[in-house]
Amino acid sequence: MMTTTLRIALILVSLGTFSMIMRKIRQSRMQIESAIFWIVLALVLVVYSVFPKVADACASLLGIYATTNFLFLFAIFVLILKVFFMSIHISQLESKIKELVQAMALEEKKYEEEKR
Repeated sequence: MMTTTLRIALILVSLGTFSMIMRKIRQSRMQIESAIFWIVLALVLVVYSVFPKVADACASLLGIYATTNFLFLFAIFVLILKVFFMSIHISQLESKIKELVQAMALEEKKYEEEKR
């Protein structure tokens, strides 16, 4: 069972997250692809707080006694997934940067040789 205080806190945090993400998108400081994750997470938290029976059902389905423990487990799991996918993305970007630096070095060397 979720307390009213927890439900209100989840709604406020979700709405705050949603408004912050929308502001960052409008300021062109965040790409929409990156923001979708946070928007979906905020919506899921709103659903869990407005309809606490959904969170209770998910908790009992997983064999978790307290709904709050389920919410913490859910948050930890989602954030670990986010870190994992960000690590993959960072690795891809590092590979692209390495390729670009190598290509620039080759072009620079070619330019220097033509200049002589």
